[in-house]
Amino acid sequence: MSICVGVDIGGTKIAASAVRADGTVLARGRRETPARDADQIVLAVADVVRELKDQGRAQGEDIVAVGAACAGFIDRSGETVLFAPNLAWRHEPLKDRLEEAIPLPVVLENDANAAAWGEFRFGAGRGQTDMVMVTLGTGVGGGVIVAGQLLRGAHGMGAEVGHLRVVPDGHRCGCGNKGCWEMYASGSALVREARQLVAGGSPHAGGLADRCGRDPQRLTGTMVTEVARTGDPAAVELLEDIGRWTGEGLASLTAILDPSILVVGGGVSAAGDLVLEPTRAAFGRHLSGRGHRAHAPIALAQLGNDAGMIGVADLAAASLRPPAGHG
Repeated sequence: MSICVGVDIGGTKIAASAVRADGTVLARGRRETPARDADQIVLAVADVVRELKDQGRAQGEDIVAVGAACAGFIDRSGETVLFAPNLAWRHEPLKDRLEEAIPLPVVLENDANAAAWGEFRFGAGRGQTDMVMVTLGTGVGGGVIVAGQLLRGAHGMGAEVGHLRVVPDGHRCGCGNKGCWEMYASGSALVREARQLVAGGSPHAGGLADRCGRDPQRLTGTMVTEVARTGDPAAVELLEDIGRWTGEGLASLTAILDPSILVVGGGVSAAGDLVLEPTRAAFGRHLSGRGHRAHAPIALAQLGNDAGMIGVADLAAASLRPPAGHG
């Protein structure tokens, strides 16, 4: 049986999975990312793919293509990483370099697009036609599927939803602008607000302060969620704020894209209904034409950290199929 490898190239680790055509993960590999050395990144990816090829061969499985996903701008041709914020890539011809090193056909994709495609094909968006996915992690990532196709834009940089400007002259974003959506609806925003609450000595923040030993710099998003699950009012309120910002942003995206489903993933989504319920409430309040249009459901992502690898492996498999109408 022919399978494809999906590789998620992150700033600290390279994760890879051998994936069947039905989205099933057969085997996994991992390497540390030599983030500041472009040549070593290529060698590390080739090495983990080689490991999975050897495992597959031993089990009678044949790996036929590789999909590689990374956080960054991929040009419309799918050949060059124009910019990656956490890796040593500036106008890097990564597709050619990987195909030479592996050697197998390679497909490149933005990591958020790959995760969205994975959820669309095999997760929460399965069976839908139009989907918006947002990932609430360190920032806010996103992927958009329109009529069954990934939205990439004229230059390959579409669906950077985290950089919608939602607050004029708001918090400074890492992109250089002020007031981007990810400064209010991300895990980083959750931690920022929680730490400020503890640092200010608010009596409202007693549960959070106890959880981090009264050292606000030790506070993490996971800790906030843990405290919120005990019913702590301050922690619950912080997650409600994230949900409100998320819902408002999704309502704006819906006004433009009219998806059949909205999918929420990323680390913050682990809070479940603590963030999803206020998301749905805010979405309902801010949706244009509410009461006179279909109300897209908001669903929790299903594939977790595997979404990007599964999605980009499926895109690699699709690249090998002949165009419709050709035998």
